[in-house]
Amino acid sequence: MADMPKRTRLLEKRSVSIAGHRTSVALEPEFWAILKCEAARQRLTFAALVAAIDRDRGARPLASALRLHALAAAQANS
Repeated sequence: MADMPKRTRLLEKRSVSIAGHRTSVALEPEFWAILKCEAARQRLTFAALVAAIDRDRGARPLASALRLHALAAAQANS
């Protein structure tokens, strides 16, 4: 692990189920925290929020869509 780039170690990988299949996504802990708060604010389960973001992401990678959703939520709530 000592040879692993610092930016990789700063990511948290989580497994989520989307449309009946499991996938892993790696994001910074700060983004996961915002998404968790956003799910609670919307009275959704975390899985339901991720599924909704996945449905609306188009061709964008899921990790990017999650980061952008978290950024928009943080900006709207600041």
